[in-house]
Amino acid sequence: MSCLPRDPFILLSVINTKLRDGYPSLEALCDDLGEDRESIVSALADAGFEYNRDSNQFI
Repeated sequence: MSCLPRDPFILLSVINTKLRDGYPSLEALCDDLGEDRESIVSALADAGFEYNRDSNQFI
């Protein structure tokens, strides 16, 4: 997660905003930003959040 915040709550806000405003999926976001999907999922899972494909956000 090179260009993304490390704090899980700030990361949640950034990722969900990016998903809402510009990406149809988490995979598309990761591909575009060159980020590792599993690192994002793991960091947010540790804080109690999981990715919901239907709503395209972490909840």
